[in-house]
Amino acid sequence: MQGSFLRFYVHAKQTHRGVLLWEWLLDQGNQLGLRGGSAFRTIGGFGRRHTIHEERFFELAGNSDVEVEFVVTTEEEERLLDLLRGENIRIFYTRIPTTFGIINPDDKDTGTAPEAGSDC
Repeated sequence: MQGSFLRFYVHAKQTHRGVLLWEWLLDQGNQLGLRGGSAFRTIGGFGRRHTIHEERFFELAGNSDVEVEFVVTTEEEERLLDLLRGENIRIFYTRIPTTFGIINPDDKDTGTAPEAGSDC
């Protein structure tokens, strides 16, 4: 299948509607019916203000960023980005065109198996 790899970068303590933003993103992706999503805590980085953030000690947990990732179809991407625009969330993201599928899909993997004779 053709689609996009979406990665959102959020501050670990950033919230939306009283929920950590990374948790809210995963929850919204789940409610939109996306196939899956993941969140990863960064160990260091910098953004537009060029301030280095690093997690060196347990006591500093939450000072860095979280990456939230989804692999989506074009339709799913549009729904997710429209939701973020509608919620007026200012968020940095990357979008990488991608091909995805499942090797040896089962009955619950509808819509993810490549068509006969195609790569994906």
